[in-house]
Amino acid sequence: MTKRLLLAAAAAFALPVPALAQTAAQVASVRDAAMKDDVAWDVVEGLTTEIGQRLAATEAEARARAWGVQKLTALGFKNVHVETYRMPVWVRGVETAEVLGGSAQKLTVAALGYSGSTGAQPLEAEVVYFASLAELQAAAAGSLKGKIAFIDHAMVPTQDGSQYGYYGAVRRAGPSIAATKGAAAVLIRSIGTDHHRNPHTGVTTWAKGVSPIAAAALSVPDAEQLVRLVKRGPVKLRLSITPQFKGEAESGNVIADIPGSDSTAGIIVVGGHLDSWDLGTGAIDDASGVAITTAAALQAAKIGQPRRTIRVVWFGAEEVGGFGGTAYAKAHGKERHVLAMESDFGADRVWKFETNLPEGAKAIGDRLETALYPLGIERGREKAHGGTDVEPILALGVGTIGLNQDGLRYFDLHHTPDDTLDKIDPAQLRQNVAAWASMLAIAANAPEDIGPVAADKGE
Repeated sequence: MTKRLLLAAAAAFALPVPALAQTAAQVASVRDAAMKDDVAWDVVEGLTTEIGQRLAATEAEARARAWGVQKLTALGFKNVHVETYRMPVWVRGVETAEVLGGSAQKLTVAALGYSGSTGAQPLEAEVVYFASLAELQAAAAGSLKGKIAFIDHAMVPTQDGSQYGYYGAVRRAGPSIAATKGAAAVLIRSIGTDHHRNPHTGVTTWAKGVSPIAAAALSVPDAEQLVRLVKRGPVKLRLSITPQFKGEAESGNVIADIPGSDSTAGIIVVGGHLDSWDLGTGAIDDASGVAITTAAALQAAKIGQPRRTIRVVWFGAEEVGGFGGTAYAKAHGKERHVLAMESDFGADRVWKFETNLPEGAKAIGDRLETALYPLGIERGREKAHGGTDVEPILALGVGTIGLNQDGLRYFDLHHTPDDTLDKIDPAQLRQNVAAWASMLAIAANAPEDIGPVAADKGE
C-alpha cells in the first residue's frame, strides 16, 4: 500500500466517513478481511447449538430472541431491542402413514405447517393419484370425498432455485384445492430435490372458508414408492396426522443498528429470519442468513462510521407467513429506508448479484461489480426482488440489491431434519460475508441519493 493510502486508511478509522464514495482500496480491505471472518460462524454455531430449532411463536423462538439481544449487544451494535407482535400458534403432533393390504409398509411423512388433523383415530382411505397440481385442479367437485389425494410433481435442482416458485404451489395451494374437492386428507411429494428419506415440511395455506384437513409431505423416496404402488392397483393408507392450533402467542423481531453519520441519508436494512422449522436446527434456513448479514455489517463499519445507518433485523415468524416482515413495515414504514435486503437461501457461495436502484444511484451497481468480481460473482441482468421479510418495505418504493447464492443443493436440505450445522461450509460462509460486507461498505457510504425506485409496471 502507498503512503497516501496508508494515511487515508488511518484517517478513515479515526473519523466518520465523509459524504464521498469510499475508495476502492477501502472496499477491498473490507472484502479481504471478511474472508477471514469468524463472527458469522460463531453466530450460526451458537444459535443452532444453544437454541436449536426455533418454531415461530413457541418458547424456543422466544429463547432465540433473548439470545440474539445478548449476542448483538456483545458485538457492539446500538439500539438493540425486540419488537413483539401476536400471531397464531401451530405445533406438530403424531405423523405416521402406512400402506395397508398385501403390500403393507410404513411411509415417512411430515405434516405441513397449518395442516389440519386426522382426529383421535387414524384415517383409513383409498389414495387418488394426481401427477400434477393442474390434474388436481381439473378433478370434479366432490370426486375426492372420503379419499386421500396424493399430488406428485417433477422438481429438479437449479442454481437459482427458480423451480421452487412453480412447484412450491403443490404445497402452498394443493391441500386447500384437495379439500374443496372433498378430500379427507392430502399427501404431496416433498418440495425438494434430494433422495434421502427425509420429508420436507413447509407452510400451506387455506382459502377463505376452507376448513383445514390433514396435509403432509412424503419423503421423495416414499413418494416414488407410492407412485409405483398406485400403478399396480388401488392403494389404501392408514394415516395419522395430529397437529394442533393453540390460539395466539408472541413472536418478534430483534433489531440492532450501526448508526449513520448523516441522519438524512436514510436507513439500509439487512437481515434474515430467526425462526425455523422444527425438524432440524435451521442452520441453512436461516441461521446462516442472520449470521452473514450481522458479520457483514460489522465488517463494513470497520472503515469508519457509515454515512447511512445499517440496521440488522432478525425477523421472526417468516416460515409460517412472513409475520415479522409485515410487523417491521408497520412499525417502521414511515422512516426513510433506502435499501432493504435479506439473506435467506442457505450459505453456499454467492455467484451473481442484481440490483433494483433508482436512476440516480445506478453507479452503485457499477462499483459493486468491481468489488465483487474477485469473489467470483458476476452481474446479473434481471431486476432484484428481495425476499419474504423485506417485501413489505420494498412495496413502499425502497430499492434492493440481491446477492444470489448457489442453490444446486439448497432444496436437498430445505425444511428437513438435515438442515443442520454440518451442512455449512465455513469457506463458502466467509465468501458470503465478504460479498455482503463489500456491498454494505459501498451502499452505506455512497454519495448518491438513493431515493424511491420506480414502480414495477410489469410486462
